[in-house]
Amino acid sequence: MTEDLQARFARFLEGEKHASPETRKAYLRDLQDLVTLAGNKPLNELTALDVRGFVRQLAARGLSAYSIARMLSAWRTFYKLMARDLGWPLDPAASVKPPRKRQRLPKAMSEDAAVGLLDNMPDDDTLSARDKAMFELAYSSGLRVSELVSVQLADLDLGGALARITGKGNKTRMVPIGHKAIAALNEWMHERALIALPDCTHVFVGQHGKPLTTRAVQARFKTWEARLGITEPLHPHKLRHSCATHLLQNSGDLRAVQELLGHANLSTTQVYTHLDWKVLAKSYDAHHPRARRKDDKTED
Repeated sequence: MTEDLQARFARFLEGEKHASPETRKAYLRDLQDLVTLAGNKPLNELTALDVRGFVRQLAARGLSAYSIARMLSAWRTFYKLMARDLGWPLDPAASVKPPRKRQRLPKAMSEDAAVGLLDNMPDDDTLSARDKAMFELAYSSGLRVSELVSVQLADLDLGGALARITGKGNKTRMVPIGHKAIAALNEWMHERALIALPDCTHVFVGQHGKPLTTRAVQARFKTWEARLGITEPLHPHKLRHSCATHLLQNSGDLRAVQELLGHANLSTTQVYTHLDWKVLAKSYDAHHPRARRKDDKTED
């Protein structure tokens, strides 16, 4: 593969696809893997039979179904671009399916654990106030870590309890903000004014006044995991998953959860319908007309 093709793909991912830096890096790496697998055979001469063989090789090496699915997605995106720009006639990955994925359910905290985490976080210094505001907003509004670090001052309407969020594909959505998150954000704004660089418009900044990176946020989650003695792994997506799970358990409104999380397809959100049996049993007992306990019935 020539550097021109790789550069063309990189420009497309950033300029037209609006892919995140992490996605761009992964897709370019996946394309390089395709070049390696193809060996001496030019990419525009590969067939579906070739790609199926590559998939079998990757699976035999122990690569997960999720990783292989992402690679196929990257390859299809590349071939669509080549067909459009250079007239390549064939997408050899179009009909190739990845190995079957094992259903991986999000791991959510219990409501008590989530509330306990947030209530036990102090906000008595600058970084603690910032972290508490980040954690509260992530749980309140179900944000991805990439969305969390990209929130701008102009995106927040604390008086209206709303935030404008830019998600995957550069799509924007409005999300509600809970009163606890609003209080934490107001505390952080006082601290932020003391350290943020004059031209910085990001809500969350580091101690030197520059915007936080996703890695920095992930590191802060690990810091609080150790500081609070939390035994389960703590990461930004756990708060997003917990927000979605708790909202669905309490409301049953799958469409609302889809809108909150910014999922393009309802099928992505449906993974949250796998509720804990105790929650399901409690809801059934409370609402099903034939589920009343004997001791709840009145005698004739």
